[in-house]
Amino acid sequence: MTEVTKASFGATADGRLVDVWTLRAGGYAAQVLTYGGILRSLTVPAPGGSRDIVLGCESLEDYEKQDKYFGALVGRVANRIGGAAFELNGKSYPLAANSGPNCLHGGVRGFNQAVWQAREVDGSLVLTHVSPDGDEGFPGTLEVRVTYSLTADGVLMLDYWAKSDADTLCNLTNHSYFNLLGHDAGTLAGQQVEIFADAITQTDENSTPTDALLPVEGTPFDLRRPRDFLEGLAMDHPQLTLGNGYDHNFVLRTQPNAPLGLAARVMGGGLCLECYTTQCGLQLYTANYLDGVPGKDGAVYGPRSAFCLETQGWPDAIHHEGFPSPILRAGEEYRHTTTYRLATL
Repeated sequence: MTEVTKASFGATADGRLVDVWTLRAGGYAAQVLTYGGILRSLTVPAPGGSRDIVLGCESLEDYEKQDKYFGALVGRVANRIGGAAFELNGKSYPLAANSGPNCLHGGVRGFNQAVWQAREVDGSLVLTHVSPDGDEGFPGTLEVRVTYSLTADGVLMLDYWAKSDADTLCNLTNHSYFNLLGHDAGTLAGQQVEIFADAITQTDENSTPTDALLPVEGTPFDLRRPRDFLEGLAMDHPQLTLGNGYDHNFVLRTQPNAPLGLAARVMGGGLCLECYTTQCGLQLYTANYLDGVPGKDGAVYGPRSAFCLETQGWPDAIHHEGFPSPILRAGEEYRHTTTYRLATL
């Protein structure tokens, strides 16, 4: 049985009230903010006692100051849209260029800055948000629902749903930063990653896909067998240089809406984290651009102190005919499920 409780977490700079919801099941606990739908903490049983393995901020003010998407729900379109514009049904839609020439993670004020509506339903936390027509330049009024569930055997599930009254783009994800040694460990040392993908989407100097798929064989991106994060990051490869580390979309499959399948596994500190998803892509990001962000309990988060497993549609897919389509047609339903399964080794 999952226990769900709510408490105040303060107010945003513009006066919006924010709550923190806590889900408890067995020895596991997850904190979720209504601001950004942020997964603020994930406390798990571990050798030596319970351990919080998700990076986060101490206060709401700190969350508003940082731009690293800690734990946030990201949309309408996760990752990058090249040139900060797209065409749909013969019409051009300009977007905010908030990452070089690209629109990143939904624009200047994406879903990560929204205050979501929240309610408990059968032991799960259901978050809802309405993005109006024209929000950050995207067409159509988009209704979004994300459900967080936690089980006593260590499964955290995120179930995504969306629907629009006009054709639009939709690609949702969660941007949690994990460190299996603890959120304040400061390094990825002693942690191994495995991703079950034969290729990545190659990127240019702006982290925009080039249209090419790069086979992982013989590269630092061959994670089909466990590899130490630090070993992979130390390898010489032009794609690692461009991204300042791992910041790449791994090709899980070529079609979205697949059955839930194992995408990645990370092991370290006596823990194993498995990521399952119905999505066709997984962005591995090794926190390359954390720059001394103040964190929980006095922690300071620097480069390569965590990893993200962002399940997603492929980046910039609207500009690549061979990529799985990010278009959500009017009246159709967007669905996507991702689970994170924890266990002790």
